[in-house]
Amino acid sequence: MNSRLSAEQLIQLKESVVEDFNASNWRELGVLTNMLTQVEAHPRLLRSLSWRDPDYDGLALVFLRRMIGEDDKNLGIVQKYILEKCTNSGENISSEQKEGRKIIFKPNIFDVPADSVDYNLVSVMMPFSPNFSKTYETIQLASKCTGFTCVRADNIWDHSTVIQDIFSLIFRSFIVICDLSGKNPNVFYEAGIAHTLGKHVIPITQSEHDVAFDLQHHRHIKYLNNSEGLIELDSNLQKRLKTLSNKRDATWL
Repeated sequence: MNSRLSAEQLIQLKESVVEDFNASNWRELGVLTNMLTQVEAHPRLLRSLSWRDPDYDGLALVFLRRMIGEDDKNLGIVQKYILEKCTNSGENISSEQKEGRKIIFKPNIFDVPADSVDYNLVSVMMPFSPNFSKTYETIQLASKCTGFTCVRADNIWDHSTVIQDIFSLIFRSFIVICDLSGKNPNVFYEAGIAHTLGKHVIPITQSEHDVAFDLQHHRHIKYLNNSEGLIELDSNLQKRLKTLSNKRDATWL
């Protein structure tokens, strides 16, 4: 799945670079992106950095965009280097862009994916059971009808552990749908990850009694696991996904 760099993410990377980069950092990133010659030959970049000239901010933005390259081919390289070298390098991966205090943390259990957030991606957290097959098909249909791509963790195998694939999928998602039916502890754990990462979480359930106390203050979609119930689930999901789609388009596009 190809990741694309948003304008907001590019500005965040630039701010980290302006805050923490020195000449050696520019040269090292130049080597990694095959742009060392351009860095050293530019008449203003390193000089502006040294003297903190007013044009340095703009030059840093331009060079980052060039280093990332066409079709964002070097995006992972640039993001990884800045994350490792800059103290102000936290990437905003939340689905909701709000003013106020922001926190930066680095997981000690999961590996942070090199991929960026895909604002068209809906991930689904539910038990891996045939009993939920029709439900997943309904979620896929609702996602497709509202312009989203729908993925479940058992559709991918990038890591040796399932939970790392799940974390990576939630990390990249704009929306996370969690089926709480049956009080599956894995789904509750995954919902907690999604909330912590600031994702739009849509809880669904076949019974309101399956919604844990800590989640009861969140609105959820109740459905019946039969033909009529799944038709209604499709309708209700499309309404919610359309609302979030409009919010995404107003914020990011």
